[in-house]
Amino acid sequence: MTLLSYGRYCDEVLAQTDALRAVLRGADLTATVPTCPDWNLRQLAVHVGGAHRWVGEIVRGRAAEDVPEEKVPGFEGPGSEDPAALDAWLAEGAEAAVAALREAGPDTEVWTWAWERRTAFWARRMTHETVVHRADAALAARVPYTVAPEVAADTIEEWLRIVSFVQEGGEDPEANELRGGGRSLHLHATDVPGAEWLIELGEDRFTWRHAHEKATVALRGPLTDLMLVFNRRLEPGSERVEVLGDAELLDFWLDRSSFG
Repeated sequence: MTLLSYGRYCDEVLAQTDALRAVLRGADLTATVPTCPDWNLRQLAVHVGGAHRWVGEIVRGRAAEDVPEEKVPGFEGPGSEDPAALDAWLAEGAEAAVAALREAGPDTEVWTWAWERRTAFWARRMTHETVVHRADAALAARVPYTVAPEVAADTIEEWLRIVSFVQEGGEDPEANELRGGGRSLHLHATDVPGAEWLIELGEDRFTWRHAHEKATVALRGPLTDLMLVFNRRLEPGSERVEVLGDAELLDFWLDRSSFG
């Protein structure tokens, strides 16, 4: 498994936003999002669109530090409660962010909160921000959800890197607990050859690699469903996946990687 190309990430931000917009059309925008219960569907959409605009502002301005939300034009959402206005606002924000990313290219130095200070980080981050929140919207609207296997795999990879980054920082007590010699988790996609991850909890930190090996607990199922469980959008007890071994260790991981 390798990273997607920069151009593919830019394409996916647009495609995932279009798919999110399709979920929202005709849906009850006041419906509570079960996986983000503090939000309704409209608030979820505004969160995603605001993130796109924020990143677009960072990239366009070649920001060297964080850009406050109040300085991002249109961040708070459309000025109307009309669903058509929300739809247009989402489309405009994604298109503007992607235009800025394409113009800058992958290697332009900009502020990020993470391990690399390049525009490539934001193209990937906005792809998976939209992928996962589209799943939230689909669950709330009770409509089917699918995602390309290479995108689902990269969503897992990126989340592993984020959790690792948080643990390396040493300031999050829950991430710090993701250690303990001898324990391991195996993610095994049953529908995509090679889509497997072995996560090993070492004494100081956790590591991961692609491997087919026996682990303390294994999570098996279609790749999209593995991604949804790993991002806490599908319960590990779902009949769509299979948990073999120490299910409490999987719960332990999910409980302590729930930030963000």
